[in-house]
Parts: sequence; C-alpha cells; structure tokens
Amino acid sequence: MVTDNINSLRFVGRVVIVTGAGAGLGRAYALLFGSRGASVVVNDLGGSIHGDGNSNKVADVVVEEIKRNGGKAVANYDSVLDGDKIVKTAIDAFGRIDVVVNNAGILRDKSFTKMTDTDWNLIHDVHLKGSMKTTKAAWPYFHKQNYGRVILTSSHSGLYGNFGQANYSAAKMGLVGFANTLAIEGGKKNIYTNVIIPIAGSRLTEDILPPDLFEQLKPEYIAPVVVWLCHEDCLENGSIIDSAAGWAGKSQIVRSNGCVLKKTLSDEVTPEAVRENWINITDMSNPKTFDTIQEVTAEIMTSVEKLKDGNSASNKDVILRTNYQSRDAILYALGVGASISKPEDIQYLYENHENFSLFPTFYVTFGPIGCMSSNLLEDGIPGLQLDPSKILHGEEYLEIHKKLPTEGKVESRFRIVDVLNKEKGTVILVQYETYDLTTGDKLATHQISIFVIGSNGFGNTRNSPHVIPCIDPPKRKPCASITEKTSADQAALYRLNGDLNPLHIDNNIANMAGFSQPILHGLCFLGFSVRHVLQTFAGGDPDLLKSLKVRFAKPVIPGQTLRTDMWRNGDRIHFQTSVLENNSNVITGAYIDLKEVRPVPIKPNLCSSISLKSNAVFDQMADYVKSHPDEVKKINGVFHYIVTQNGEPQVDWTLDLKKAVVYKGKPKEKVDTTLTIDDNDMVELALGKLNPQIAFMRGKLKIKGNIMLTQKLKTLLNVNKPKL
Repeated sequence: MVTDNINSLRFVGRVVIVTGAGAGLGRAYALLFGSRGASVVVNDLGGSIHGDGNSNKVADVVVEEIKRNGGKAVANYDSVLDGDKIVKTAIDAFGRIDVVVNNAGILRDKSFTKMTDTDWNLIHDVHLKGSMKTTKAAWPYFHKQNYGRVILTSSHSGLYGNFGQANYSAAKMGLVGFANTLAIEGGKKNIYTNVIIPIAGSRLTEDILPPDLFEQLKPEYIAPVVVWLCHEDCLENGSIIDSAAGWAGKSQIVRSNGCVLKKTLSDEVTPEAVRENWINITDMSNPKTFDTIQEVTAEIMTSVEKLKDGNSASNKDVILRTNYQSRDAILYALGVGASISKPEDIQYLYENHENFSLFPTFYVTFGPIGCMSSNLLEDGIPGLQLDPSKILHGEEYLEIHKKLPTEGKVESRFRIVDVLNKEKGTVILVQYETYDLTTGDKLATHQISIFVIGSNGFGNTRNSPHVIPCIDPPKRKPCASITEKTSADQAALYRLNGDLNPLHIDNNIANMAGFSQPILHGLCFLGFSVRHVLQTFAGGDPDLLKSLKVRFAKPVIPGQTLRTDMWRNGDRIHFQTSVLENNSNVITGAYIDLKEVRPVPIKPNLCSSISLKSNAVFDQMADYVKSHPDEVKKINGVFHYIVTQNGEPQVDWTLDLKKAVVYKGKPKEKVDTTLTIDDNDMVELALGKLNPQIAFMRGKLKIKGNIMLTQKLKTLLNVNKPKL
C-alpha cells in the first residue's frame, strides 16, 4: 500500500473501470488504482487471447487481491460490446463513474491474403467498437458531473503497421482518431481523453518475446503512466503516450512544409508539376505538427491566398513555427546578460518566480532562423549569392502588440518588403509577424535590415517607403548611463538560441569577413541595452516595452564592456551603446517607446480593508499557534503571506513561529519565506482541496526564500479542515 503523504496521487472518492483487467496490463492498472484509494470495477470476460470462451475466475482473483490490500473493487464479466452493463455495475456498486480505461484486447493475426471477415470483425468489435460502447455509456455521467478521464489503448502496429496485423493495425489507428475527437468534444466539460501505446509482457506477447526481454517489459512499469493520465491534476488531453520498461514519451503525427503546385489561381495542377515538386512535397527535414483541423486548413488556405498576386507562398513567404518553453526563455535571458547576481533579472531566470516573464526581445531570435534556414532570400532575389561571412544585421525594429506568453506555440510569417541597391552592397528589408497559434492573436511585428556586403546590382532604388527610420538622440548629456561587461563566452552562449551563423564562433569565417576574431551577435548586445533601459525607466517591467528601433553601427568582441547612454523624451527613451575599450558607438539612432515611464518601481498598497475569506484561515492558525507555542516553535521560521485578489495584493499576514505569534501585517523580523497566493486558493489549500505541490507547480502558490521550510506548515494548514 502507498502511504497517503502530501506527494501521493490519490483517487479517494473516484470510481474507475478497467476493461480486460483480469491479467497483464489491466490487472496492473486495477491494482495500482485500488492501492491509491479508487473504487475499481474489474472487467474481464475471461476469454482466450483469440476471443474464445469466458470465465469469471480471472476478474474475481483481481478483485480479491485489491480487497486483500485494503481497497474497494467489484467484478464485471460482460463483453465490452455491452459497455452499458459495465458502467451499470459501477453505478450500482459505487454510485458514480470517473475514469474508463479501455484495455481489453484480443489477437487474430493472419496475413492479409488469408484474413477472413470474422478475423477482421472480431478485432474491430473488441478494440474499436468495444472501447466506443463502454466510453459511450459513461459519457453522460461525465457530462453531468463536469469531469471524466478516458484512456484508449493503441499500438505501434497502429502507428507504423506490422505484418500479419492488418485488422489489429486498422483498429488501433482508429482508436487514435476516436481519441482526437473525444478530446475536442469533452475538453470544455473537463473530460480528458488520451491514448496509451504500451509495450508490455502480457498474455498477448508471452509466446512472442524472449524470456529475458519479457521480464523487462513488466506491466507494472506502465501502470503509473496510465494512473497519472487519469488523475484530476493531469491536464493532458488528446495526446498519444508511448510507454515501456520504465520509459515514457509523447508521439505526434507530423507533416512536411509542402508547397503550392501552381503559380496563379487560374493555373491547372498537372502530374508533371507534382513530379517537379516531389522533393519539396516529401521533405521531412523540418516537419510541422498541428493541434486542430482548423490550423491545417488555415495554413493551406493562407498559401493558396498568396496566389492572388501571382506569387505562391512557396517562393515568396516563409512560415516558421516555434514551440518554446520556459527553458528557452531562460536560455535567451542568460544569452543577453541576465544574471542571478542582479535581483531585477531573477524574473527572467526562474520559472517559479512570482513575476516570471519572457524577456520582451525574445522573438527577435526568430528573424535569423527564418531568413537563414529557408530559401526566403534566394527565392526572393534571384541570382543573389549568400556567403555567411558577408552578411550583416543592419537594423532592427520590433513592435509588441500583446503580452508575450512565457511558453507558447507561435507562427512567424516572413516576407521581403523591399531590396535596396547601396554603394557597398545590397540591403534586404524583411518583415515578419508572429502570431499565437492558440488564440490567433498577432503578438509582434518585426522588420530586419540585412546588409549583404559586396553584392551589387540588386534593387532599383537606394531608399524605401517601408523603412522605419532611426532617430538620433538629443544633443545633451544623457539622463542615465549603465556600464556592463560581456563575457568571453557571450556569443557561444547566445548562439544556442538558434542564430548559428559561424561568424560568431569560427575564427576562420571571422577572418574571411575581415575580423580578427568572432564577433558578438548584434541582437545579443541589443538585449543588454534593452535590459538597461527597462531597469532605468520601466521599473524592470518587461510589459511596458511597446516598440524599439536600432541601428547596428560597429561590431562588438565578446568580453568587451558596453555602456548604454539614455535620454528620456516623454515616453520615448533614446539610447546609444558604445564599447569602452575602443570608445566606438556600436548601436546608434536607437529608441524604445514605453507604454509608460516608471523610473522607480511602484510598490502596491498592501493595506486593505477588504474582507477576505482567507482571514478565517489565518485566524484559526493564530488560535492554534497561541495554544501550542512549544510545538510551533520547533518549526523555527518566519513566514510572510501576501494574499491577492484578481492578481492584486490585498493583505499581509505574518506567521512568526520563532516567537509563536500570528498577526495581520508585514513581518517585523527577518523573513525566512514569502508566500503569495490568491484568497480563494488559500481557502482551498486549507480545506485540502488544493495540493500545495500542484499549486506551486501551476504558479498558484509563489514562494521566495526557504522553500523546504514551508513543508513544516502542514500541521497549521490541517487545523482548518474541520473548522472552515
């Protein structure tokens, strides 16, 4: 039995159906659910692996084992085609149903030539139709209670095929499509459906696998994955999860970028055109994933829409999809000089920080990737020869339209807006917009000026109406200056964000370009300057950045010292960045427009007369502390609670457990731990309805200081349960 500690995933009050639970995987699932407090319906017809016969014994044995271990279980001997009877067993015995694990299965392996209708139909009845019938019977209960979890069992035979299993493969892939639709239809009602692809030793595989391998593929190694997917804290929905031998991973169906097969809307599509584009059609070097039919359709129609002006998306626009996580956000912040030695930078470096933020210039990293990893420049400018040693980033413009998420799946759409013929080379203006694929919102607009040294004869003009101009700073002393030294490894670190131009790491390439050593990315030292401006004029708040424009004037060598000079002109901050070692200006004509200027951080008023529900929690804590002073002094800590409503701080509470006192207000002694939590969440926490670890991982409970010390507060929280 698993002890009920604060970290345990429990299913007390939940009712779980496991089909095919008499042996193998189903038995392992049922036993683990039972040990975690669930009431389990153990379904098994008791037939052979080919679907013949029946026996009550196998289900009864598992039920007795669950009961012997202190759990609750009943047996059901119906076929999964009678799913309504299985669900009725759960309702009659336990009064509800919360989870359905569709695990029942049989095999009828034969080559396709020898396969009969019976072989086909029996497999589809048990695997596909049986899963549908059982899930269908539970679905109304899930809808009514606004909660449910469904597991469908697929197979690698379904995803990849397997000789002799045409019937089995078709049914197993059908379950993937079934799950995709259930995830959509049930998602809004808190009904989550996922697919498990197990490789385990069972009665279906014991005659196929070698004994030593069979031993490693224990069903008990997969059961924890299924149990987590069925827990109320798991928000996974519509996913395919592989699991075997203590390993688990997520599978997805991917697609190539493809290409448009005609040049204008009026063109015919011919087999010859398909043949000529077959390499692009089947190129899987940079595959894409899609979450919805709408995403797939929208991208195809966007490509076709481009034909209206006679240019296909395949040779004009480039689409870059990026799925970034908090790790990527932190890596970028480190790349532009953020450091834990600077308190104002912690919000960019720690994913559990109460104000964890994406540094606002993060999306500039998509520019070099989109331009250099595609044929955008070559296709847009026929005859242009690209040499990495001859390409420089001239200017950059960024405008932020929406708050940038710390994690997200986004799409950047690139196009060349103009080509300028300059005396010493060609300037290419590239514009791209970045969209949130979840909401459809446009998040940011960028314009890049790319200078190709020595390439003449491209473009018909020296100027363009599309250029967003730089503006020189006022002719007066700067309002503020910040000096900061870069690291000798700065370029090596920054390139991990995706800008892999060898000019920044390879001595030979740098020498060919006329530099004595690799130079720092312009977008890297831009990040340093933006941090300086936000620190000085925005109170360190990244959300105040509205737009920026810069010109990269000269290179920076990693390890050199940057100085950012800043001039305020209303909400516009002009800045200029120079290198102290050679007194050269490296960023010129630059400015940042802020939504508002906030030179000094504004601390919210934490005094509030609002009556909060959580006050009762702290009052109960105060009573307990007062009556158990010797016990609470063993905790030996001072805790500062900041209680919020709608994200705004409302009241402070102090638990000084060194002196055994609890009072409303800010701490008078040195604080060991600061905890920030919403009023409602504090009550849920005290009632035991919200797990502290889950609250912390989801950002509902934010902790600064000694995190481990908070585990000793469990006793104080528990005193509230019978009284609230």
